[in-house]
Parts: sequence; structure tokens; C-alpha cells
Amino acid sequence: MAKSRESSKKRKNELARKEKKDQKRQRKRDKKTIKAEENPNQSQNEEENL
Repeated sequence: MAKSRESSKKRKNELARKEKKDQKRQRKRDKKTIKAEENPNQSQNEEENL
């Protein structure tokens, strides 16, 4: 019985960690899009430099 309780806790922790990681990834993606919208010329200049 104890084993299943531990495994359910572990699963909840894994899901919470995954959710937190996804939220962080989404915030970074949002930051990039906002930055690109504010400075569209800057993003084009960066592409030309590559």
C-alpha cells in the first residue's frame, strides 16, 4: 500500500515539474515575440548579420 502512495506522490511531483517547465518555456517565447514586435528592424538586422 505504501508503494502506491509514494508512486502517486512521485507522479504528482513529475507533473508539477513538467508544468512549471512548460510555463517557463512559454514566458520565454512570449518575451521573444514582444521584443520582436517592439523592434522589428532589429530582428531583421540580426538576420542579415548571420
